[in-house]
This record gives sequence, C-alpha cells and structure tokens, in this order.
Amino acid sequence: MKLFGRKKKSEAVKEEGPAVELVIEGMHCSSCGLLIDDELEEVDGVRRATTDVRTGRCRVLLEEGVDVDPAVLVTAVQAAGDYTARIAIVD
Repeated sequence: MKLFGRKKKSEAVKEEGPAVELVIEGMHCSSCGLLIDDELEEVDGVRRATTDVRTGRCRVLLEEGVDVDPAVLVTAVQAAGDYTARIAIVD
C-alpha cells in the first residue's frame, strides 16, 4: 500500500487533455483530499488527480487515448474511505 505518494514537481504533468470532474461528499480535511488523489492516481489511465476539499470537487486528468470508465473513478473514491462521488463533467 502506497501512502501519500505525491508526484514531485520535477515530475510535473501537463494540465491539459482529457479529464473528468467528480463531485465528492464526505471530506472534512485536506488529508481526505490527499487520500482520494492517491487512490485515483493508482487507476490505470489516470495521470493526475487534484481534489479541492473546500469545493468538494476533484479534477482527474487522463492519459491521451486511454479509455477510462468514469464508474471506475467513482469506485476508487469510495475505496479511499467513507466518501461518495458522482460524475460532474467529462471532457
């Protein structure tokens, strides 16, 4: 199990490309956002996940040309803890 395996700034990923935005409920602190990001970044085809606890939203950047089922992203959020998620936007 990888705990808080954040990508280093030297491994920065471009912020454009296909993305999914999730609405997440059940977060109460920044650690919740980090747990969700780490779980989502373990999903094949996910380049980066950025969760904003204040807005209750997460932007998930996907690899170009890789088909990621949004339901898998919702399941990953639920696996991170006692959170619920739904798809808000698919770019």
